[in-house]
Amino acid sequence: MIKLTFCLTRLAHLSRAEFQDYWRNHHAPLVKSFQEELKIRRYVQVHALEDELSEGLRGPRGAPHGYDGIAELWWDSLEDMRSTHPGARQAGRALLEDEKKFIDLAKSPIWLSVEHEIINRR
Repeated sequence: MIKLTFCLTRLAHLSRAEFQDYWRNHHAPLVKSFQEELKIRRYVQVHALEDELSEGLRGPRGAPHGYDGIAELWWDSLEDMRSTHPGARQAGRALLEDEKKFIDLAKSPIWLSVEHEIINRR
């Protein structure tokens, strides 16, 4: 299983509420509409709570301020992630163009990984 992690920082002109509303109610349906072309197995949005609520965790560690959210996407394999479906390139371009409307891409790290589960109490 291949996982993409995308730590999102909102564009400066958006409030966190505006950012999260757009991400959930506009961008998420767009991602979902391309799930077959992009062979996405799973897509999760992790929406950050207000900064004040995280200060108790961040302060004692000297940690920087967090992100506005994290997008997580999974594929069954690298081959699936590199989908050659005829609509995959167009889907990728459409998603990037939409991301430019609400994400500060230069401040939003993104990477691929493989998970190593340590605890699962399901």
